[in-house]
Amino acid sequence: MPNEAQQNLAVLIDADNVSHSLVEPLFAEIAKYGVASVKRIYGDWTSQRLAGWKQVLLTHAIQPIQQFGYTRGKNATDTAMIIDAMDLLYSNRFEGFCLVSSDSDFTRLASRLRESGMTVYGFGEEKTPESFVSACDKFVYLEILQPGAAKRGKDSTGEAARGPDPAKDEKLRRMLLDALEAVADEDGWAQLGNVGQQISNQQPSFDPRNYGHAKLGELVRAADVFEIEERPVSAGSRQKIIYVRKKPAAGKRRRKKR
Repeated sequence: MPNEAQQNLAVLIDADNVSHSLVEPLFAEIAKYGVASVKRIYGDWTSQRLAGWKQVLLTHAIQPIQQFGYTRGKNATDTAMIIDAMDLLYSNRFEGFCLVSSDSDFTRLASRLRESGMTVYGFGEEKTPESFVSACDKFVYLEILQPGAAKRGKDSTGEAARGPDPAKDEKLRRMLLDALEAVADEDGWAQLGNVGQQISNQQPSFDPRNYGHAKLGELVRAADVFEIEERPVSAGSRQKIIYVRKKPAAGKRRRKKR
């Protein structure tokens, strides 16, 4: 698989499931994973519900695909997105797809694209069914892209804005420790980046921003389960890599190797 930053991506947006107000942070996020070579958005453009999207399509060079709602209760938009995705897959021009929707109907599409070697990035609201989230390589909740989301910090009660204090979140702490155990060396140390990758492999929706922290390093410090060391990349280098190891139980002290 090519470097993520060089991936050609096809971006397919379900206009019925995404607010136009997120268009700028959405494409800023997508740019972290590759180049949006194709940008298409699907919906019934005769409807006033999509008036907000109409105002931003030209600015962001997004191609609108018209789908009339022929039958009540049937989603023609989903069908059009799936057909286009398969056509784009067989064009052999892309390394990845961005599916922007909170609809579980795209679960099988995400799985099918991955079966063909594509990297699939999903973007949807926190209400997105787990089946669709798990079918993607990476899933980003749209709520963390809202303006000001990175500045949420703590609310008036002192709780983290997007959940409990990481140091008190036993599920998070267990997840961090399990990931460390999977990638640690014989002395119990692991690069923090490898720990994060291990978690993402198991849980596509994992993102430090879901816990109110911009970076993984900030999150693990708040969770307080690791010893943390910053080591230079090479002798004399100012660039450093973060390594982590499980903290010893209270009252116990690690024996240093001689």
